[in-house]
Amino acid sequence: MLEADKLFAGSIPENYDRYMVPLIFAPYAADMARRTAALSPGAVLEIAAGSGVVTRALAPRLRSDASYTVTDLNQPMIDYAASQQPPDARITWRQADALGLPFEDASFDLVCCQFGAMFFPDRVRGYREARRVLKRGGHFLFSVWDRIEENVFADDVTNALARIFPDDPPRFMARTPHGYHDTALIRRELDDAGFSRVTIETRAEQSPAPSARIVAVAYCQGTLLRSEIEAREPGKLQSATDTVEAAIADKHGSGRISAKIQAHVIMASV
Repeated sequence: MLEADKLFAGSIPENYDRYMVPLIFAPYAADMARRTAALSPGAVLEIAAGSGVVTRALAPRLRSDASYTVTDLNQPMIDYAASQQPPDARITWRQADALGLPFEDASFDLVCCQFGAMFFPDRVRGYREARRVLKRGGHFLFSVWDRIEENVFADDVTNALARIFPDDPPRFMARTPHGYHDTALIRRELDDAGFSRVTIETRAEQSPAPSARIVAVAYCQGTLLRSEIEAREPGKLQSATDTVEAAIADKHGSGRISAKIQAHVIMASV
């Protein structure tokens, strides 16, 4: 992962939430909210919360007396997520680094993280921090994307951009979001961090979109692919988006379209 892969700023949070959330994140957020609520935790910590899709799904399902601390490394993401959430006295918003959480030992019943572990510069350290702040018997619930070939739109977009920039193809999607899919490695790193009773479920969903245009805008302007495109040729963001749209439409059609997405959902216990 490159250092730039961690920087979600500018208009990316808004485009990410408007386009990427309904395209790929919403079904997994609903699943994570269901799994979390089934454990009835009293104190929940969310790390790498992004634009707040899990927060919005989970908060209504938590106990009325629960506490819910929502964090992200990027302040713009926290600010955006908080702006989208109805007032809720149970929720505390805080900028925090998952590799150095500003919380006491054994503070939470459950730590959740949707599609954030791939961005940790040191995953074992991040997992140790999650374990440190969990109470005995607590749970660490998180998800990561499977390999890019199992996530059709992400693969299509990456391949289309490689044709536009053949000498230096933008590889953010393959490198980081889809770069941590080896379940044996995930188990080994959780074991190194001191977790036990690890379960991993590989879960396929569908990624629906109103049009090929929405897919192209979502990936090219709502992820850090935007920064990679602009770094390669300033002023080419719109034309690159148009070219990706044409490639998606050629393969999937120009009306409502849908394609497979796939992720690993991991539960580790203390």
